[in-house]
Amino acid sequence: MKKLIISLCFLLLSVPSFANESCSNKTIVGQIETIHIKELNTNYKARIDTGAATTSIHATNIEIVGQEDESDDMRDHLGDTVKFTTYNEDNIATKHTARIIKVSQIRNAQGVERRYAVRMHLTFDGKEKKVAVNLRDRSKLDYKLLIGRNWLEGDYLVDVDKNAE
Repeated sequence: MKKLIISLCFLLLSVPSFANESCSNKTIVGQIETIHIKELNTNYKARIDTGAATTSIHATNIEIVGQEDESDDMRDHLGDTVKFTTYNEDNIATKHTARIIKVSQIRNAQGVERRYAVRMHLTFDGKEKKVAVNLRDRSKLDYKLLIGRNWLEGDYLVDVDKNAE
């Protein structure tokens, strides 16, 4: 029994060093961070959400460029250009035009909805990462940018105590 306990102690002591080796190249983020979006030249106070697969930004006045009638099937617009207006938490408005790279079906508390996604360069702590960003009206939400796992993946770890209020 004594040998088993000693063996378990050595095993447990070796796990943190393994974890530190695999995590040493990752940046720690808190629940709320300031993220710069290169295409908009604007900073957003963003909510980090490990439960969200994809990053989402507040977008209004979403229009397909050059289309008189919007198709009932949003997937018909893959590759088309979309224009929209976005506001950060300081109510700074920015208009942007980008190519639609995918249409996502999102399940949330309100049900199921489809959203266009565009590529954007998000910068934090001097590191830039290009990811798909869903366009969604987030006007009733506190954070106009929600960071999902597609941005966190491979580069970031979340420490919920980092900037707890």
